[in-house]
Amino acid sequence: MTHQLVSTDPATDEVVATFDVQTAEEVNTIVARAREASPWWRDQGYDGRRDALLRWKRHLAKHSEDLVQLMHRENGKPLTDARLELMLALEHIAWVAKHAGKVLRPEKRRPGVLLANFTARVENLPYGVVGVIGPWNYPIFTPNGSIATALAAGNTVVFKPSEYTPAIAQWYVDAFAAANPDAPDGVLSLVTGFGETGAALCRAGVDKLAFTGSAPTGRKVMAACAESLVPVVMELGGKDAAIVAADADLARAADAIAFGAMGNSGQTCVGIERVYVERPVRDAFLEELTERVRTIRPGSDKSASYGPMTMPSQIEIVRRHVDDALTGGGIAVVGGRESIGDRYIEPVVILDPPHTSSAVQEETFGPTVTVTTVESLDEAVKLANDTPFGLAGAVFSRGHAEEIVDRLETSQVSVNSVLGFAGMAALPLGGRGESGFGRIHGPEGLREFTRPRAVATQRFPAPINLLTFGRKAWVVRLLPRLIRWVHAR
Repeated sequence: MTHQLVSTDPATDEVVATFDVQTAEEVNTIVARAREASPWWRDQGYDGRRDALLRWKRHLAKHSEDLVQLMHRENGKPLTDARLELMLALEHIAWVAKHAGKVLRPEKRRPGVLLANFTARVENLPYGVVGVIGPWNYPIFTPNGSIATALAAGNTVVFKPSEYTPAIAQWYVDAFAAANPDAPDGVLSLVTGFGETGAALCRAGVDKLAFTGSAPTGRKVMAACAESLVPVVMELGGKDAAIVAADADLARAADAIAFGAMGNSGQTCVGIERVYVERPVRDAFLEELTERVRTIRPGSDKSASYGPMTMPSQIEIVRRHVDDALTGGGIAVVGGRESIGDRYIEPVVILDPPHTSSAVQEETFGPTVTVTTVESLDEAVKLANDTPFGLAGAVFSRGHAEEIVDRLETSQVSVNSVLGFAGMAALPLGGRGESGFGRIHGPEGLREFTRPRAVATQRFPAPINLLTFGRKAWVVRLLPRLIRWVHAR
């Protein structure tokens, strides 16, 4: 096993930081420490955890430029994009801190006729220790969706970041400790390494694990967790489509889709990778989209629209997808094969590639987008749904948006915009099919990181007591009549 993890700037290969690759034994020790801290953190209650999380939020905000500069160096994204990512994360920390107590408070239930002498309630209890394996494309916002939510729900967290962004993760975790010096070690911890370290976290005795990444890696994580029946949240890839109806505001649609497809170098699981546009407005839409995309430029300078590809191996996937689309008859409207460099990829827009091409069927995760001409909205919906993924999508229409939304087989949709759902802390985020399962963010995310416990309390003895072997003879004779009286009418 490699004993050191060297993090580098994807634009220059300059070393950003060096970390130990932690062994399974070390991961076990860190999880054990989180287990020891769990009762203390749980006992802070919703008010105490709220205060701790808001102190953390304020610390992140006060020192934001340090973190933003680090995100630019280690991840490669422009400073403005790093600030936007951090702002979204801060919004989500604030929301879960302020709403956890309200969402997760005990709920009274009706006991029913037979047990009317009982009270009934459901409590939402923290799991204990939650493991989080995070991605590199949004190294703060995405894992924060699981981490802050799990913390607000009363769990301690052990965070394993991507091997491409460990310095960002270290800064983020250290900020929690700096903001909460009275908290014991183990409330929020970090483990660093490669895939073996993630597998060790799955097997280290965590009570639940949240993973964000590709479907193939997600299957490996699930298999490791299954050994101990550890429940999982899987936030996996997407192949998100935008539908542009004939009545859409084309300028608005083109502007949003350009950002959704090219932002963050296209390295966004809920970004736009496919567009289906009705034929009557196809040419006008392409003109609008081309005009905007031609002004977009990758680079590491302050005026760049997006940065280098963070993970070098992803460049070959983009190259393969573009080549497959063009070889199959797709038309390069913007860019093409020559757009793909060693670090940066210029924007690529491909018109009408084969539906069976990898550029349409597989997650590309680069600054490319396919545009397919359709004869009707029915065809657009059918093609948009013809994918094993089911993460997100977008609809652009003045009069048909809701009927299109109703038919899309995705878990998130933006109407006349892109990515809007991701910025709203009250909305859940998750997938279906190859895009995973489980939810982060919002009330659904808070409940995801708790386990329900049913409590039934007998207030007084009932004359008809069925929960005993000493049932009276008249109760036994009454039971058939009671069944008919209650349920046969």
